[in-house]
Amino acid sequence: MRCCANGSWRDSRGITYFRLRLCWDEFKNLAAVVPPTEETQAICYEIGLMDKKFDTLTAEAQRAIALLQERRTALICVAVTGQIDVRGALK
Repeated sequence: MRCCANGSWRDSRGITYFRLRLCWDEFKNLAAVVPPTEETQAICYEIGLMDKKFDTLTAEAQRAIALLQERRTALICVAVTGQIDVRGALK
């Protein structure tokens, strides 16, 4: 199989296909596709919105974890002090 995503194997040097190397003299002549500025800005904006959503969800999860840890501690405390009966709870 002799193909790369951009066909750069034709400009590479090496004794076998798996040893091909792309040197600067060939690399600098490769064409690159660059999206328009407006599209790049739209993508960055959407990524920013997703990042904010993830930050919000992370903060909410951290608050929930902290609350659950507090409730766990309180439950252990009342069980150890005998304020509630947990003998039959595991059955």
